[in-house]
Amino acid sequence: MTAREALARAAAALRAAGVPEAARDAGRLLDHHAGRLFPSDDVPDLRGFEALVARRARREPVSQITGRRAFWRHEFLVTRDVLDPRPETETLVAAALAAPFRQVLDLGTGSGCILLSLLAGRSEASGLGADRSDAALAVARENAALMALQGRATFARSDWFDGVEERFDLIVSNPPYIAEEEMDGLAPEPRLWEPREALCPGGDGLGAYRVILLGACAHLTPKGRILLEVGPKQAHTVASMAADAGFEEVAVIRDLDGRDRVVGGRLSGNLPCKGDSRL
Repeated sequence: MTAREALARAAAALRAAGVPEAARDAGRLLDHHAGRLFPSDDVPDLRGFEALVARRARREPVSQITGRRAFWRHEFLVTRDVLDPRPETETLVAAALAAPFRQVLDLGTGSGCILLSLLAGRSEASGLGADRSDAALAVARENAALMALQGRATFARSDWFDGVEERFDLIVSNPPYIAEEEMDGLAPEPRLWEPREALCPGGDGLGAYRVILLGACAHLTPKGRILLEVGPKQAHTVASMAADAGFEEVAVIRDLDGRDRVVGGRLSGNLPCKGDSRL
């Protein structure tokens, strides 16, 4: 069977399973399986390719099947222990790189894709990735080693700020923000295959922002920045929370699809933050 024929059959099988963008995913799986894609070539080990297609038909994400995901300007190792890096999160990376920083804290670092992308873009910077999952931290450390950034990236097991003592001029996070009542409506890929605690903090989905914004002032230098990824419907609520916590220049940044995606702010030069018990 030629690659063209195998692709057509795989795409049909994925469409029948309800997989969105079936043709694209079939191509990605064939590239991974064969190492290259030439439509006139025979497919080596057809059974192996069909096994990959069967996994995708069960809605396992392509990144977990291949073990890798392209993000920003690099490729990252991905397992079931971490969120699959998403294109919209690149909005946060771009916003962070738009201004100088030397020390960055990434809360809930997961695969390390945010922290490591930032350090790769700032040769003078160093950073800490915090996560309460040992399995996720193992993935992040491996990604740091593959990118030769282990000298500037450190990682620590921490539940948000617990155990973090340093101050940073930039704090970033893509925290869990999906409300409990929204979980059943998610696509099968995140709902069945990604770590639930990285998606949903429980309740209204805003719990992580309350913790981060109330704790950030104790870990930021004067005029330090914070950048948080948010769900599109949460942006203005989180922006108000940031202002209540004492942040200035609070802004909402849209992603390439025009959806509210990142809330950013800057700490006043006069510490401490005022905080607000209503957050």
